[in-house]
Amino acid sequence: KVSESVREKAWKTYEGLSAVDGALACNKKKETWGVCVFIVAIDLDEVTFTFTELLKSISINVCTFFQFLKEVDVNMDTVSTKVDSTVSRLKKKYDVLVALYHKFERTCGLIYLEQPSSEISAELSSVLVLKNYWITFLLAKGKVLQVEDDLVISFQLLLCVLDYFIKLSPPAMLKEPYKSAVTAATVNGSARTPRRGQNRSTRTAKQLDTDTKIIEILCKEHDCNLDEVKNVYLTSFIPFLSSAGIVSSNGLPEVEVILKQYEELYLKNKDIDARLFLNHDETLQPDVIPCSQLERTPLKNSPEEEISLILPQTPVRAAMNNIQQLIMILNSATDKPSDTLITYFNNCTVNPQDSILKRVESFEHIFKKKFAEAVGQGWAETGSQRYRLGVRLYYRVMESMLKSEEERLSVQNFSTLLNDNIFHTSLLACAVEVVMATYGGNASQSDGTSAETDLSFPWILNVFDLKAFDFYKVIESFIRAEPSLTREMIKHLERCEHRIMESLAWQSGSPVFDLIKQSKEREGQTDQPEATSTPSTPFQHNHTAADLYLSPVKSPKKKASGPPPSANSTPNAQPAASPQAQKPQKSISLSLFYKKVFLLAYRRLHTLFLQLLSDHPDLESLIWTLFQYTLQNEYELMRDRHLDQIMMCSMYGICKVKNVDLRFKIIVSAYKELCNTNQETFKRVLIREEQYDSIIVFYNLVFMQKLKTNILQYASNRPPTLSPIPHVPRSPYQFSNSPRRVPAGSNIYISPLKSPYKFSDGFQSPTKMTPRSRILVSIGESFGTSEKFQKINQMLCNSDCQLKRSAEGSAAPKPLKRLRFDIEGQDEADGSKHLPQESKFQQKLAEMTSTRTRMQKQKLNDGNDTSVSEEK
Repeated sequence: KVSESVREKAWKTYEGLSAVDGALACNKKKETWGVCVFIVAIDLDEVTFTFTELLKSISINVCTFFQFLKEVDVNMDTVSTKVDSTVSRLKKKYDVLVALYHKFERTCGLIYLEQPSSEISAELSSVLVLKNYWITFLLAKGKVLQVEDDLVISFQLLLCVLDYFIKLSPPAMLKEPYKSAVTAATVNGSARTPRRGQNRSTRTAKQLDTDTKIIEILCKEHDCNLDEVKNVYLTSFIPFLSSAGIVSSNGLPEVEVILKQYEELYLKNKDIDARLFLNHDETLQPDVIPCSQLERTPLKNSPEEEISLILPQTPVRAAMNNIQQLIMILNSATDKPSDTLITYFNNCTVNPQDSILKRVESFEHIFKKKFAEAVGQGWAETGSQRYRLGVRLYYRVMESMLKSEEERLSVQNFSTLLNDNIFHTSLLACAVEVVMATYGGNASQSDGTSAETDLSFPWILNVFDLKAFDFYKVIESFIRAEPSLTREMIKHLERCEHRIMESLAWQSGSPVFDLIKQSKEREGQTDQPEATSTPSTPFQHNHTAADLYLSPVKSPKKKASGPPPSANSTPNAQPAASPQAQKPQKSISLSLFYKKVFLLAYRRLHTLFLQLLSDHPDLESLIWTLFQYTLQNEYELMRDRHLDQIMMCSMYGICKVKNVDLRFKIIVSAYKELCNTNQETFKRVLIREEQYDSIIVFYNLVFMQKLKTNILQYASNRPPTLSPIPHVPRSPYQFSNSPRRVPAGSNIYISPLKSPYKFSDGFQSPTKMTPRSRILVSIGESFGTSEKFQKINQMLCNSDCQLKRSAEGSAAPKPLKRLRFDIEGQDEADGSKHLPQESKFQQKLAEMTSTRTRMQKQKLNDGNDTSVSEEK
């Protein structure tokens, strides 16, 4: 099936790989040859085979193929960005299919009897049922979904397929409660009673209207929103059934027709034959995570404890739980401004209410249209549902922000802020992004990194026609204003902020360059923008979104003292101008942006440095000085480029001038292993307008030419003054995700709460807690002695260790609760006395019984404490 041109170029690629790594090509000839054919066919746009056919021909599974592809990419030009993009799409599609098929199998096991009664014909056996359902779903997914890697929408479509088939199934095949629901529907005549004169879509729509019992059971079983699934059924699934022409007179899809249509779809896409999941085909089996990679406490668990490791949730369950929590948070919110917000609007010099409502309505039409273009024309109403959730969150966060501003500034007139179009657009976009990210909680990729979909950030910026730098300004205040955000959402917004700082804010047309230019003109400097304040000072600020959106203040007046006046527009609230200040105020947003960029840049550099140059610790400050100098003074090098490109060039330049052997290939190999990296960063770098090449070419033609004089200074005995290493604080958003060691030099660790949710707004986490996971104590040997427990308490008491309880940086963290143990006894861990004639077994039994009783009392007391605090 491979064309001659592909074969010839693939052979040259194979020879090139053999020359670089002879062992690889020698030990894995067939796999290497298959990868070469794959790479070249994509680059030449001559893919004459499907991905599954390739896997079959070289006897390899999907995960192994992807991993092997990374291994053969020894040179930066072996695998192009075009191939990377294709592989990324295949990964995402495969991960979603794996998650959905496992969910499908488990769900069918709960619906259908394994061995139905003899009255059921052989053609309705469970194997055939599974085949019919799965292929119908695959066909529906391929026909109505343009975004095939959207896990939530795909799962909702799968529930529609299940609902349709369950209603057509004989009750004798079904388990409860589906059997009763189908029996009741049959008696009522709503199922399997097609009427003449009605087309199929009308009949099916009416059937759903009159009988929603099955879909209700399925949604409840999987924590799925009923209204959303019903909407998918009516707007996408019914039109699919009507257009595909796959349904016979008895209502059941004809297997041969489905197979033929799916075969055509599969050969057209040339990707994964998902029918093979039904056969548990080895090419589609995911790699099993070895036990050694599961999260452990610092003290290695004993082999007997392996069974007690708590495995992560399935991707579908995790996504459904995240969505459920978001809906729970927003259930109490409204689609319109609250009375409190309206009061704030009325207090403004210019009431912003009409413009706010018009803006929200206008963006709904835009969002609905863009969502349908991305996902499929039948999904416009689904887009509206998600947008309306975002609007609720937008009003909720706006109210919280204004309350905080009122406390901070002791004013109630926020006319300037509330009439700022960019502020509202950014806040609304951020709220909708949280909703989109919650629904887009995709299955993890096979290499463990998080997957992105076509609807992922920065898609939202294009929808709202918003500059990345403007969106960045609202992120931190948004997180602080909404305490119910899950850990996953906080991390997602932090990642959005990082992407803006590393590349999106540096794109041509970004306000950043204008702000830097204004800053330099104001300071009368030609070499250094004012924005770059000393990076070594501890990173602390109390600026809010109000400060950032209204900065710099256009008035030439310079504030004297007191709180920033930015959010208040009343004239008498403005501080008097100081006589010596005639220049406009500096840009708070630019100053803060640069500080955060420096922190991010140093974190990245430090991580890469530890991997590559830990034997040369003296080089870190040199590299950082060059890196910071470039960002600060040669910031035009960042235009349409990436922060990490400057970082790698700085590292290579210093090593070159200091005669340390570190090649770009080694730097890139280490960089690929860092979190949240993209191969395009070093494979496709802007050289000059419209021309891109590898990072090596960028270094030689652009970076080195611009900074040659500066770099050569580091070779002399009198190098430039070194920049101080930035003080790296704990992220204001991050939660600890690994056990923290208690100070005092002892092996005591405190693990974070494993629940993915916080206990906010009066509702409990839906995570099921078992007696084992509710209270876990590991002392190492039996139950220890009371003296050891006392020692632990003493160390904790003397420790200054505190856990940050919220993302609010200004609030004082609450002290850690002491571990509470009974200490009356002198001989036993639980303080009980034992008679000398008791056997060790009896003593141990008594200890365990007493401990269990005490744990139950402790649990009860904790519950009472919680209820009391909630009442307060």
